Amino acid sequence: MNTKLRIAVIGAGYWGPNLARNFRASPDWNLVAICDLDRDRAQRVADGVGGARVVTSLNELLESDDIDAVAIATPAATHHGIARAALSAGKHVMVEKPLADTGVKGRDMVRAAADRGLVLMADHTYCYTPAVLKIRELVAEGALGDILFIDSVRVNLGLIQPDVDVFWDLAPHDLSIIDFVLPGGLRPLSVSAHGADPLGAGKACVGYLALPLANGAMAHVHVNWLSPTKIRQMIIGGTKRTLVWDDLNPQQRVSVYDRGVDLSLQAVGGEARRESTISYRLGDTWSPALPEHEALGAMATEFARSIREKRPARTDGESGLRVLAVLEAATRSLAAAELAPVADIRASADDLSLIGEAS
Repeated sequence: MNTKLRIAVIGAGYWGPNLARNFRASPDWNLVAICDLDRDRAQRVADGVGGARVVTSLNELLESDDIDAVAIATPAATHHGIARAALSAGKHVMVEKPLADTGVKGRDMVRAAADRGLVLMADHTYCYTPAVLKIRELVAEGALGDILFIDSVRVNLGLIQPDVDVFWDLAPHDLSIIDFVLPGGLRPLSVSAHGADPLGAGKACVGYLALPLANGAMAHVHVNWLSPTKIRQMIIGGTKRTLVWDDLNPQQRVSVYDRGVDLSLQAVGGEARRESTISYRLGDTWSPALPEHEALGAMATEFARSIREKRPARTDGESGLRVLAVLEAATRSLAAAELAPVADIRASADDLSLIGEAS
């Protein structure tokens, strides 16, 4: 099919202009309209991409017969209502992260798209970067072996969001990447979240997620709005090799280390393994060559292909639901705050008497 698909961007705030620019530049899409309650803001975005129809009414937009799909770039709390209206109008839908503000709403969106035979895509942008696509390829072909751990850090001196905590703001990036590169997606056995609010902002500004995975593996995600330095790094350790992704190092974003504990040299039995001497492997390090392309451009291409090929997108609604499930579990974990107290390190009279009896 050579005919361009027709799309409208809903939301002209922070992310909408980026979407509009990439859909305008894509050979697969014709950017028809920009929709926002603020006409002046929408007009600025339209002018910035060379022109597009400006609409302030969602109903008016969805009644148009010259639109095949919409890209939603509005606050998460509005995603469900806008997406459901668009799906009911027969439009394919792409939604920026997170898919919705609750799992119930997200599942309703996924069901509605499936019932109508429409594509619902999560804009997990990092999954379309050359680096993450290469990581997915290396994991799939077994270059790292069985995954033992994933350690992800996303910190910076960032804007404290008015409506969400640091988990809901930053962690969707890391969770969507982990979901994308792991065969079968991100399916942790449980979620343990620890958050801190040292500023008294009323929400976690620093956070840590621990996600036990199958076969004893562990994923750990650190997010922080208060760090004076910006770090975007993920380490994926396997039985064969360990991969390091540093998104802020354009010369060497992905490095693969043939280093680690060589499990093949360890005793097999449980007790014998615990008593054995650990053997380390120190091999070469290499960095794969990566093509240069903008992630949003690749995302726009994937959205068009999934529609034309009548298949789920690589980051479909189900992937959005898996990320939402972790975020909601993190919120529950924070609310439960089941922390074990630390024993007083000062010796008490009872301690001293017990030591005397033992002697």
